[in-house]
Amino acid sequence: MNFDKSSYYPKSALDDDESPVDTSVLPATGDDNEFEPEHVKVDPESEPGLILTAISTFLSWALVPMFMPIYGLILAFGLSLLAFTGTGIKLAFIGVAIAFNVVVPAILVLLLKKLGFVNDVGLNGRRERFIPYIICILALVGTALFMHFKGAPQWLTMFFFGGAACGVVEVIINNWWKISVHSAGIAGIVALLVHLQTADYVNPATMTWLMISVGCAGLLGASRIWLGRHTLGQVLAGYTVGFCGIYFMML
Repeated sequence: MNFDKSSYYPKSALDDDESPVDTSVLPATGDDNEFEPEHVKVDPESEPGLILTAISTFLSWALVPMFMPIYGLILAFGLSLLAFTGTGIKLAFIGVAIAFNVVVPAILVLLLKKLGFVNDVGLNGRRERFIPYIICILALVGTALFMHFKGAPQWLTMFFFGGAACGVVEVIINNWWKISVHSAGIAGIVALLVHLQTADYVNPATMTWLMISVGCAGLLGASRIWLGRHTLGQVLAGYTVGFCGIYFMML
């Protein structure tokens, strides 16, 4: 089984050693994993097309959904009253969030690939996402409970519970349709920043980060479409689920 080089993940040691023809610069076609990019006016094999593919792949990796809880926690510590928390406590909380939401899911997904339950660690196939979804949902619930029992503000606890709720909605939708989890993840960050912008204590930098997150959301959605991973409708649906799930839970 050959590694899909158009994925946003680097090559895994669990992938076969065979070196297939590099398809990372070709327009995605065919099966359940990929779609024809909509209204593409740039030849993917041209120099601009190669640059767009490289940028899109980088954004897909840097803004992978399981990083969103970490980014959200860092923003919360920097832009809210939690900024006055001691550095050691901040690092401890961030470390726990990384363990729950990045390290454990990554290890389990690699194990699932080794056992043959998933074909690609990028989870680009709709049918192979169920178990990893459940893992990530449980990780978010575990993080939320940790925050709650450690006395974190309710809105921060609900940020993680909201992420878990979005995951449940995505699992249900995934039975029939491949919603964009990338879009849902970045939209959750936008929702967090909107909440911080309307809080009693507003850091002047919050609006700047809100604009940056909205820009990143647009670029990420365009990247997923360019790479052929999602249609425009799936990206917009991801935005809707991610923003609403996080924002209304935090209320």
